[in-house]
Amino acid sequence: MDRDNEELRSIASLLADECTQTILIETATEPMSAEELSEVCEVSPQTIYRRLDDLSEHDLIEEDLQPDADGHHYKVYTATLDRVVVDLTTDGFELSLSRRDRMADRFTQFVNEVRDR
Repeated sequence: MDRDNEELRSIASLLADECTQTILIETATEPMSAEELSEVCEVSPQTIYRRLDDLSEHDLIEEDLQPDADGHHYKVYTATLDRVVVDLTTDGFELSLSRRDRMADRFTQFVNEVRDR
């Protein structure tokens, strides 16, 4: 099995998981902590962290630090996955993923465009 097929199977398996789907849906609109995701998904924090590691491995989620009222920081997660398309071809299945740009990347792009005018 070649590397592309392995990645296709890995991502497809990941996306078939109900917990992973919930993580992606919940973090598509606002960042959430692992604790919040654990409550929403009704699974242990360990399960959430395993899914987050898998999602991060495929660049389907990003991690940021959020300050709290006590001056400490905690990690929050935001889905970067925007769209998944599976095509059946004569060679098998092809998976196309589109990802959202990170806010920092969009800001950098904006600054570069303004500067180049």
